[in-house]
Amino acid sequence: MYVVVGMVRTRLTRVTWMLEELGQPYDILNVRPHSEVMNTYNPSGKVPALIDSHGDKDIVIVDSGAICTYLADRHPDKKMSAEPGSAERAQIDSFLHFAQSELEAPLWTKAKHRFVLPEELRVREISAACTYEFDLAIASLEKRLGDGGFAVGARLTAADILLAHTGMWARKAKFEVKSLRVRDYFSRMLSRPALERALAREDDYSERGGL
Repeated sequence: MYVVVGMVRTRLTRVTWMLEELGQPYDILNVRPHSEVMNTYNPSGKVPALIDSHGDKDIVIVDSGAICTYLADRHPDKKMSAEPGSAERAQIDSFLHFAQSELEAPLWTKAKHRFVLPEELRVREISAACTYEFDLAIASLEKRLGDGGFAVGARLTAADILLAHTGMWARKAKFEVKSLRVRDYFSRMLSRPALERALAREDDYSERGGL
């Protein structure tokens, strides 16, 4: 049994969506970032974390990209990644890094300067720079997307989870996706039943409250 730790409707959704696609049972420990409980699983206090009761002791993994990679490797029969060292695996891993270092970076930067950083550190006129960087990332993604309907090849992989979840975040943050091809890609990924199930499960835990 897996336990996903962190606040629902955040990057935690990448992990619950991944688990739904894999058909694996899981529980959610709904806790706020930087809370005492979250700090016990991740010294930075950031969400999410994954607890895997695997073998004779629990394994704790942090960072959504690392968690999704770990889960794909734990369940190779689902083919949500590829053999380490293969060209396909290199492409998948490259997209995972791109999603976090380039595509989501301007979204997170804007969010930090809106409500995360201490008031005295926030830059008010940050939106234009964030939009510029986001547009560059979308243009890059348009060129990099494969022809098989997914990020890599003709099947869903962990790369699609991170890319599409970032697209969902962009929609909520009112960032315009100026590429029709990328918009269509995001729409197809975000209409998957597994994501709908993950969000419904998170909503159930949200109603119970958190720590």
